[in-house]
Amino acid sequence: MAAVQDGPKELDAEKETKPEILSDGTSNLLGNTASGTLSSSPLTAAPAGGATKMEDQQTLIAVLQFLKRNKLSESVEILRREAGLGEHQEDSQATDGSGGGKGDGDGGDANSLLSRVSITSAAAPQSMPVKKDQPDVSVVLSAYSQQGDPSLYQVYYSGLKNFIESVLDCHRAELSQLFYPLFVHMYLELVYNNHETKAKAFFDKFSGDQECYYQDDLRILCSLTKKEHLKGNEVLLDFRTSRFVLRISRDSYQLLKRHLQERHNNQIWNIIQEHLYIDIFDGMPRSKSQIDSMSGSLAGEARREVNKAKVFYGLLKEPEIEVPLDDEDDEAENEEGKPKKKKTKKDSLGSKSKKQDPNAPQQNRIPLPELKDSDKLDKIMYMKESTKRIRLGPENLPSICFYTFLNAFQGLTAVDFTDDSSLLAGGFADSTVRVWSVTPKKLRKVKSTAELNVIDKESDDVLERIMDEKTASESKILHGHSGPVYGVSFSPDRNYLLSSSEDGTVRLWSLQTFTCLVGYKGHNYPVWDTQFSPFGYYFVSGGHDRVARLWAMDHYQPLRIFAGHLADVTCTRFHPNSNYVATGSTDRTVRLWDVLNGNCVRILTGHKVSKASKGAHPFSSILT
Repeated sequence: MAAVQDGPKELDAEKETKPEILSDGTSNLLGNTASGTLSSSPLTAAPAGGATKMEDQQTLIAVLQFLKRNKLSESVEILRREAGLGEHQEDSQATDGSGGGKGDGDGGDANSLLSRVSITSAAAPQSMPVKKDQPDVSVVLSAYSQQGDPSLYQVYYSGLKNFIESVLDCHRAELSQLFYPLFVHMYLELVYNNHETKAKAFFDKFSGDQECYYQDDLRILCSLTKKEHLKGNEVLLDFRTSRFVLRISRDSYQLLKRHLQERHNNQIWNIIQEHLYIDIFDGMPRSKSQIDSMSGSLAGEARREVNKAKVFYGLLKEPEIEVPLDDEDDEAENEEGKPKKKKTKKDSLGSKSKKQDPNAPQQNRIPLPELKDSDKLDKIMYMKESTKRIRLGPENLPSICFYTFLNAFQGLTAVDFTDDSSLLAGGFADSTVRVWSVTPKKLRKVKSTAELNVIDKESDDVLERIMDEKTASESKILHGHSGPVYGVSFSPDRNYLLSSSEDGTVRLWSLQTFTCLVGYKGHNYPVWDTQFSPFGYYFVSGGHDRVARLWAMDHYQPLRIFAGHLADVTCTRFHPNSNYVATGSTDRTVRLWDVLNGNCVRILTGHKVSKASKGAHPFSSILT
């Protein structure tokens, strides 16, 4: 109930109000057994008087008997120990006529218990929400129906605002984080309960007090003026069920709690308890600049425990490949007329990666494809070129080559090029994919099967003979998608090309035949981005359905589904060691996922505005 992460120790007041989950699966709802109240807020005072205590003790006895009848002995022992009630005392009071004892039958105690619990729950300011595996939007929104007096919302918010502005500067920055999530939930609560006039007045009065990086959200939020706008929307469901995370020092939290207790401001406290997750830490309060560097996402900051998983960020050990010396080097060594000897050398630039990086994952942590002969040749060429590189500096500046698409009337929406800059691919709004050769070598298709049968497969130039010179051209057009193409990616071996489209599919194209090999269907909405793994074989995609999917070329279904973002996944990238996938979203967070088990190992926050050309604003789909 209380969404407070309190470090190594908790406050006594919080311990009394948090429900304790017992080992046999039941919940101890009597957060304060001395008073017997079922209140979800620590701000509710316990009733006084001898009659009330007697009734509370009878309720406690009824609860114990109900648990014993259902053979929840472990729960009985824990509850009896917390209440300080002996077994003989329980039996003597249970036989008393005032408690609805054993002689009333099996249903008597249960009915008495349920009647008392229902009465006490009605007196509580807010009932405990029932958790479901797949909550329905209407069920989640129903919590908004348990609101207080709508005319006092401005009073509650103004009181909290005046208090925060009056505290010391060191606490003001931290407590000011409460303004935005409280403002959003109080406004939505007024809208849901059909208080449209009061909701508009509340928005007009306090929307200007929010941080500048939330202004885009507020412009969309002000359009939600009717209850019908809130129903049937998954984005709003995630915003309601994913608690807004705030990191606050212990001293600042104590100031806030003391203020709410003194003012008996249960309305604000209930929103904090149900919709916010306060991550309390010991130490000095954070400054405004420290808070701004981490805030701005749709769900606040990341919880500290989320980012504690170990990440193997090192690079994998390079395979042992011997690089033969160039002919020029051989001739220089044989100037004295000595017989030539075949010598090999290893890449001096990449020699550091020959040793196992202690921060790198194991080579066999995930199955990776074996290097083909063509891959080894590419690595040899890379090593040869790396030995001839010149160290960059003021005297040796890097050379940069720019390519410009002219007359792209079809609407260029995506672009990618190969590692050796020999091929360039573009995705267009007319659902086509175009591939260009940026070298003098033209693009050619493989010959037909009948022509391939007559080719001498033992010849040295067999790779050239299988290509059809009649099809040579500087560019090729690939047809297959039924919507704009938003992402393209070349495979490391330059034999394949991926494309993702608004039609919800990812297509794999052969760059030997320039035809579509596979259409991967898994996303239900437009796919904004896709990318090949640095080792090939695997690729990742992300789209409007707010999830990223990991695929393998020989599987038509995804291997992993990375779910956790609150809005569109617009960018997907592999870690260089291929063990992790990074995803960027319009919820203004970056998440790092472990390919091995699919877990999210890092949540990075701090981005303020999502101005991506692809994907909608996180709140915008509420209006559709």
